Amino acid sequence: MILEGVLDTLGALSLLGGTVFLALGGLGLVRMPDVYNRIQAGTKATTLGTLLVLLGAALIVPSWSIKLLLIMLFLMFTNPLSSQVLARAAHRAGVPPVASKDCLAEDAEDLA
Repeated sequence: MILEGVLDTLGALSLLGGTVFLALGGLGLVRMPDVYNRIQAGTKATTLGTLLVLLGAALIVPSWSIKLLLIMLFLMFTNPLSSQVLARAAHRAGVPPVASKDCLAEDAEDLA
């Protein structure tokens, strides 16, 4: 009985933390100056937010833990990969970074 109450409380706190990170990720998508910063803000914050929400769900409903763990592993592998692919496609399309210099283009010039 007491353990269920503790798990429910931890699950609720995890859900709350996850929703905060998801909201901050959405805010970062609106506030960041260029595509690259938006990709970074969206990916990092939403990945952590989603993982916390799934952890909270696993704590509240322990019978779903294995399925939710597999979803978490899938997200930890695919979200960073997809953001890297999006950033690379934006760079190859010639989208200039606004906030900083383009070190990748400088490295490519040095190699040529």
